[in-house]
Parts: sequence; structure tokens; C-alpha cells
Amino acid sequence: MVEVVVGALLLEGRVLLAHRRPDKHAYPGVWDLPGGVVEDGETELVALSRELREELGVEIVTDSVSHLGRVTVGAADEPALLSAWVVPEWQGTPANVAPEEHDDLAWFGPLELPPPAHPLLRPALLEAMRRTRS
Repeated sequence: MVEVVVGALLLEGRVLLAHRRPDKHAYPGVWDLPGGVVEDGETELVALSRELREELGVEIVTDSVSHLGRVTVGAADEPALLSAWVVPEWQGTPANVAPEEHDDLAWFGPLELPPPAHPLLRPALLEAMRRTRS
């Protein structure tokens, strides 16, 4: 089974989402947490750090991250194990440095949050967003 990691960059009660290009195989044309496939020999945190560097141009502070949740997603014939992480600290300014993956980035508050690609993670994400407003 393919393993995928995604990161919820949180700032002042908002989360950064990436809009997946409409030509992507998985979840085309939807807003989603940035991330990607865990490569052979990588831990989830190493993969998360690499993916967010490649897609957003940021260096995450790995000591600050916490696990948000893990779910099986995708079609029955192509399931993936998705592991989501809360990323409250990073260095650099998030930018779309992977235009082949995403066509836009935007910050969303709880009331503007678009329908999630992975609805099972939504309650945990909303709670994490609420905690960063405090």
C-alpha cells in the first residue's frame, strides 16, 4: 500500500491548502493539504519535511509537529495510507514552488474551509485550527 504524508501549516487559526491541478490522477481540482508519497527508507517526518520543502519551499521545525490522524483513502483497488501532521512552525514563506502539482495556494479559516478531500480528517483539522487561535 502506498503511504502518503500531508502537512497542515497553521497560522493564527488558518490552514494553508494547495489546489491540486485538474490533470492530477488523485483528487484533481480540489483543495488539499500539501504533501506526497513516502519514499523507500523514509520515515513519515523525513518524507513530510522533504515534500513541504519541494512543494512550498519551507523548512518545517520537526520538533514542533504533531500527528493529526491516519486514514486509508482512495479506491479499493488503489488504497493509500494517509498520515496527516500539524505543522505550527516552519522557516521561509510558503510559495507554490511545485506548479506541476498545484495551481494555487491559499489560507483558510474554519468558516471558509472548502470541502475536504479527506472528510475523516476534517474534525481533527478544525480542532487544531481552533487551538492555534488561542
